[in-house]
Amino acid sequence: MTGNASAPTLRDVPAILTPDHAVDLKAASTPNFYQELDSDYGGFEGHVLISEHAFSADWGVWEVHPAGDEFIYLLEGAADFICYADGRETVTRLDTPGQFVVVPRDAWHTARTTVPTRALFVTPGAGTQHSDDPRA
Repeated sequence: MTGNASAPTLRDVPAILTPDHAVDLKAASTPNFYQELDSDYGGFEGHVLISEHAFSADWGVWEVHPAGDEFIYLLEGAADFICYADGRETVTRLDTPGQFVVVPRDAWHTARTTVPTRALFVTPGAGTQHSDDPRA
């Protein structure tokens, strides 16, 4: 690295770890960001998304990652991360910056909060699915 340039933030420019361990950057400003990842990176097979998300309300959706475990690291705020797998629901409360949760491969999950919250996500995104409620 040379020169004087402003460093990006993961909120604005998530990092994509490629299968050969290179890092690509992609602006997250488009509404079709996740669909673009699939098309730009061949279904995202073997790739990992490293991103930051801010939220202040419950997620309106559940998701599952069949390609591997997801790592979620709390930066600020507080949230309950709910996982549903094998007919069982578990809740992990993150309320101190630095706490983290590992969401197992194939576990449906969502988050609940009522306060401004920011977290770092390390997500093996290939095959990610979404559902209004997989428990139904």
